[in-house]
Amino acid sequence: MKKIISTSKAPSAIGPYNQGTSFGDLLFLSGQIPLIAETMELVEGDIKVQTKQVMENLKAVLEEGGSSYENVLKTTCYLSDMDNFAAFNEVYAQYFDGETAPARATVAVKTLPKNVLVEVDAIAFKN
Repeated sequence: MKKIISTSKAPSAIGPYNQGTSFGDLLFLSGQIPLIAETMELVEGDIKVQTKQVMENLKAVLEEGGSSYENVLKTTCYLSDMDNFAAFNEVYAQYFDGETAPARATVAVKTLPKNVLVEVDAIAFKN
């Protein structure tokens, strides 16, 4: 049965979607952008600052869904500029063990919501 995942520790949806859904033991997390949950304001800073906020937002939704970064199976990472790829990876790698990191796709896109530099979504399984 499908279940909606929602937490006040991550930004609320800015469109017609949920922070995440689960089905059985699988979690599907919507893309997170660098919004601060409490204020819904964008975090100010470069790609590293924005990536850290995105990853913390994903962490909050994972935890609400009964999971953690260790259980992430796949991420899709959207960058507004591939010149930010190396700096993005520096922060991203802090959240995943290199040997057990999930499958991943990283794509450059023309623009992202609110003109942010990065967005990341994920698929995971429950603890």
